[in-house]
Amino acid sequence: MLAEIRLIHVNEYHQMAEAGILDSDERVELIDGQIYNMAAKGTAHSAAIVRTDRILRELLGTRALIRLQDPIRLNDYSEPEPDVAIVQIDPLDYADHHPTVSEVFLVIEVADTTLRRDCQFKANVYARAGIADYWVVDVTARQLYVFRAPQPDGYQNQLVLLDDGTIAPLHFPEVTIAVANLLPKISG
Repeated sequence: MLAEIRLIHVNEYHQMAEAGILDSDERVELIDGQIYNMAAKGTAHSAAIVRTDRILRELLGTRALIRLQDPIRLNDYSEPEPDVAIVQIDPLDYADHHPTVSEVFLVIEVADTTLRRDCQFKANVYARAGIADYWVVDVTARQLYVFRAPQPDGYQNQLVLLDDGTIAPLHFPEVTIAVANLLPKISG
């Protein structure tokens, strides 16, 4: 007989954190009702997040809110913490809830050691939830993976841009971003 897995609801996940079952500085996220450890952040990973944040704030101004490594709620069983999420402005700055799929413009993950997980596992999670625009910044190979047209079985459109390419977020087509600007500078 197969053992059944008991899925954890988002509310239970929050209760676990409040009760101290999950340590406040423990790097975990809830995906598909299961708690996953998050990878440690390398220097290139951190630098890419800082660069991406700075560029997006300069280009978008007050048209959207940029959240860094904060939860977004995909459904009752998934609350990942993407490296960068561009979301709608909320008058309460999301003090009463985490942004939901309908409030998310773009999700960006930065990959140094997590490329496969971000491009396969997380891409499928985000596609099933209906995230329309999902990017993975690959700091190792210096390229950008772009996933669009979500369907329950995954993204229908996938594109890989090299560091000399440019891209515009779906919700902000007038904003052109050079892929190289998202990547940490190469020393030497």
